[in-house]
Amino acid sequence: MSDTSMTNISTGDQKPKRFVFVLLNDFTLLSFASAVDCLRLANRRLGRKHYSWVLAGENGDSVSCSTETEFKLDEELGETRRDDTIVLCGGINIQAATTKRLLNWLRREARKGPSIAGLCTASFTMAKAGLLDGKRATIHWENQDSFSEEFEDVELSKSVFTIDGNRMTTAGGTSSIDLFLQIIAKDLGDEIANWVADQQIYSSIRTDQDTQRLSVPTRIGVRHPKLSMVIQMMETNIEEPISPSLLAKEVGMSTRQLERLFRRYLNRSPKRYYMELRLQKARNLLMQTDMSVINVALACGFASPSHFSKCYRAHYETTPYRERGTQSARLSI
Repeated sequence: MSDTSMTNISTGDQKPKRFVFVLLNDFTLLSFASAVDCLRLANRRLGRKHYSWVLAGENGDSVSCSTETEFKLDEELGETRRDDTIVLCGGINIQAATTKRLLNWLRREARKGPSIAGLCTASFTMAKAGLLDGKRATIHWENQDSFSEEFEDVELSKSVFTIDGNRMTTAGGTSSIDLFLQIIAKDLGDEIANWVADQQIYSSIRTDQDTQRLSVPTRIGVRHPKLSMVIQMMETNIEEPISPSLLAKEVGMSTRQLERLFRRYLNRSPKRYYMELRLQKARNLLMQTDMSVINVALACGFASPSHFSKCYRAHYETTPYRERGTQSARLSI
């Protein structure tokens, strides 16, 4: 949190600082609600409307979040002011929600120089509009593989949120709280931000140095340092897999000892576990990008499309081509 003092608090006769929340189809409710509630609570603590917000969208009427709850919008995508903060709220099916009209509007408004934030998967929309080129950004961990493949000019972070100049991105979920507490702290001081956190029963405020996912031991439910080290090496070497013998050597074990370790704690061989990691990344790329099946196979360490297809079918009971076709059908509905 910032050490900004309370002297930054505006007087009652100043205009409220306006946030334009742009709700994309199938946006994540938690990310949006967490952000708005921080602003609401800050106003309550001050006893005046320091912050205001409007809900905007493409049709100007209503939009549904991923829980199928419908929200009435205040306005269409229109003119914003330079001192507004534009907050894009993304969720599932972000590619379909990122329309040409939205991108054109976003690029036009960005030329005015406002602060622009992307919650959850809306980092994709910002990157697609070219607003994150050469900048540091984050996105939900499930979308990281596809994002890094598509946007090579963006420095992708695994942190819960990032702030790079007037561009802000979050990983989704409760990370909106962390970002907006940071905004409030910079604007109004730590005392107000901490009061807002207390009101939300939010006792562990994270910074942009905190990572999204649980640690490997917590995620797999096993606290074994060598097993965790091997899994971390696997996760960071998907495109060029490391052999079990080399993995074992790296942690000072024999290949047989490594086999026993995986069997004991994860009920599968190291080779099987590694294959599942690679196939999961492949599925993410198939569902979230336009990469060809051949390029997906190469990005996940498969030497040939036929071997990739065989492994994919054995694990998911469908072929990569059918998986891609099923996803396209869903997006067209």
